Amino acid sequence: MIYFPIIAAIALAGGTVLEREILRKRSVDIKKYQTLEFLAITLIMLPILYFFWKVDSQALELKNILIFVGIIISSIIANLFTFYSMKGDKVSNLEPAKMLEPLFTILLAIVFSFFFQGIYETNIHVLIASLIAGIALILTHIKKEHLSFNKYFVAAIIGSLFFAIEIVVSNIILSLYSPVTFYFLRCLGVLILSFILFHPKLSNTDKKLKWELIAVGIIWVIYRVVAYYGYLKIGVVSTTLILMLGAVLTYIFAKIFLKEKISTRNIVASIIILACILYASFA
Repeated sequence: MIYFPIIAAIALAGGTVLEREILRKRSVDIKKYQTLEFLAITLIMLPILYFFWKVDSQALELKNILIFVGIIISSIIANLFTFYSMKGDKVSNLEPAKMLEPLFTILLAIVFSFFFQGIYETNIHVLIASLIAGIALILTHIKKEHLSFNKYFVAAIIGSLFFAIEIVVSNIILSLYSPVTFYFLRCLGVLILSFILFHPKLSNTDKKLKWELIAVGIIWVIYRVVAYYGYLKIGVVSTTLILMLGAVLTYIFAKIFLKEKISTRNIVASIIILACILYASFA
């Protein structure tokens, strides 16, 4: 089952690089971009639903519906703040804030484990390895200029926090759906609320942007669905630890496709993450 999050990490790295490229080069409003992206994801998933549709009757209970609504709201907030930060500042300046997401996820999972028995893993070796990897990821990305927080850096931190909240809360009801069904309904909810809240004009969308959105949509579908399988099979903390490989792969993909340099800090972070994953796997 370790292969699930590894596949997700590869998709995460590819999707991150592609999305950064789109947001950096296209003069598209973030609210319109969010609506278009979730429209693309929803349309991509429609034919897949025929084979993977599953909703447990408990999903229709009021408390579980309210949890799902909370997940959708968290997703909207997380995406908007993330897109806002990426449009307003250099990606390299925002990396430490983005790297907080796995650490937030692990810490929240530990807290939630006290209230929801059996849903979140409590293996001390996995927890220690995950915390070390998360802290190392942050420390190797912090530079002197990051100590002065601007509004875009703060927005990136808020986005990371709400992505972490969404992931941890999702695990409470994830078993009531198939990962495909869960992600489709989550994205459909985000799409509907985005239309209601933002009233975006989609008619004048550039044709090239549409194809780019389809490409990034396919990648995010692969990432999220496979990650959800990982959460179900090996747990949120273990999956999050392995997903940190996405940061390592992002460096490589950014070097190849965006011609960005790989610093010594990036290499150190990569080595620590790989060591932690190996330790957690064999401990």
